[in-house]
Amino acid sequence: MATRPDIHLYTTQTPNGIKISTTLEELGLPYKVTKIDISKGTQKEPWFLEINPNGRIPALTDTFTDGKTIRLFESGSIQQYLVDQYDKDHKISYPRGTREYYEVNNWLFFLNAGVGPMQGQANHFSRYAPVHIEYGVTRYTNETRRLYGVLNTHLEKSTSGYLVGDRCTIADLAHWGWIASAGWAGVNIDDFPALKAWEERMLARPAVEKGRHVPDPHTVKELMKDPQAANKAAESTRNWVQKGMVEDAQK
Repeated sequence: MATRPDIHLYTTQTPNGIKISTTLEELGLPYKVTKIDISKGTQKEPWFLEINPNGRIPALTDTFTDGKTIRLFESGSIQQYLVDQYDKDHKISYPRGTREYYEVNNWLFFLNAGVGPMQGQANHFSRYAPVHIEYGVTRYTNETRRLYGVLNTHLEKSTSGYLVGDRCTIADLAHWGWIASAGWAGVNIDDFPALKAWEERMLARPAVEKGRHVPDPHTVKELMKDPQAANKAAESTRNWVQKGMVEDAQK
């Protein structure tokens, strides 16, 4: 009989990556970690594409209930799998079919279809594009701010301080890495007091503090205090981002 859990996380230090490590830490699950060096294109190697055909992190494998390996990709899908399989006491979720269960899904999809993609594009045009395109910077930074405003208004009304019900859920964990990186996208978190308080509340959770440093230290907050260091880091990243875009276009 195969042992469960048998979780292996393939990740790197990004907002999407730490969604999964913080979720695993909140659940108290044992897991192995392989760091994927996206700057060297490791995520495009055949062995990794067998796990995630899309060639992105995070990805995760586990022994499923049938004793065979299950391969999971897309961060929201991985989070839903982890709570379905291992959060029987609903520490960071709600029972399937309840009102709160569907509300968690609302915010999980809001992040995966809204905040993540829009803020990711704000990052790209602000930090990684080979030339400054003001329209792109303005378009995506403003949309990120709009979505932050939606979160801020919602959290102003929250009696628990979390997105849904009386507890931290996978919806909160999904958002945290992105909100913690607001400054990298050109958004001033001070403009959103309720969201800032939530971000600090999440950071105070021991599992978030531990999980955010997987597989490398989470340093974006410190980096944003030094504009020169931030620009140097962006320049380094810009080089391999542009290289990867060229290679993708040639396939």
